[in-house]
Amino acid sequence: MTDLTRGIVMAQSRWSRPRRWMAVAVTALSLMTGTMGYADTLLQTGAVLEVDQATVKQIMDVFHRADAAIAEENLDGLMALHATQYNYHGLKKSDIRKIWSDLFKEYRDVGGMHFFSKIVKVGSGSNAVIEVTCTGSLSGISKASSLRVPIDSWYQEVHYLMLEGGHWRISGNAGETPRVLPFGTAPHPLF
Repeated sequence: MTDLTRGIVMAQSRWSRPRRWMAVAVTALSLMTGTMGYADTLLQTGAVLEVDQATVKQIMDVFHRADAAIAEENLDGLMALHATQYNYHGLKKSDIRKIWSDLFKEYRDVGGMHFFSKIVKVGSGSNAVIEVTCTGSLSGISKASSLRVPIDSWYQEVHYLMLEGGHWRISGNAGETPRVLPFGTAPHPLF
């Protein structure tokens, strides 16, 4: 991460009002400087952590493995990180697999940024769910135009993870599906 990008992220963590423009600025800066060709998953300075350090490490590991699988275009490795019962607004694991497969056909050097501002455990035992509040973006180089283009971006999205087979797996995201999406927006099913 460049010093300028790091400064923006640090400034973002110090402000209490909504910071959607910061996610846009980080994405734009990364695209302009060409630093988006790799993945970076980070805890923001001052992130709210309502789980123990071992769980933080496990959750970070899930996303680092996802970053690596995406960089390698390893669809099976990426899907192994998703829960069997994955559900995001009715999209199932097979739907997400198809989306990622299509992305890998259309783009190369796919990478992104994840900034975690909160990690919370809800419930206990086999019913425990981890909620990760995240702001980030995903981009790739179009195989048709050779230009780096934004694929997805999100602000304060809540990723759900559940224990499955003794490992935390991505199981969906928070929020209701609006009946009609506002112009220029799309759901964020990719994590």
